[in-house]
Amino acid sequence: MADNQLARWMGGSPFWVLMRLVLLSVVVGVILAALGLDPLNILASLESLVRHLFNFSFEAIERLWRYFVLGAVIVIPLWLILRIANRGR
Repeated sequence: MADNQLARWMGGSPFWVLMRLVLLSVVVGVILAALGLDPLNILASLESLVRHLFNFSFEAIERLWRYFVLGAVIVIPLWLILRIANRGR
């Protein structure tokens, strides 16, 4: 009876629940390690991750701005020429 209550409380057989938790912990650990988080210094690692994401977003905006300006150098004068050329029609 006690085993049945334990299994019901844990959501299944204690052995398989433990195995799933171990596997899930390893997968999450790999993902967090790929993000550069360190379990011994988690707060500093989180701060570093946020700082890198913040800097990355500004780099992406700067890169997008450069693409916009590069394209606008060609697109806007061509658009203006076509508008002037079609004005007489």
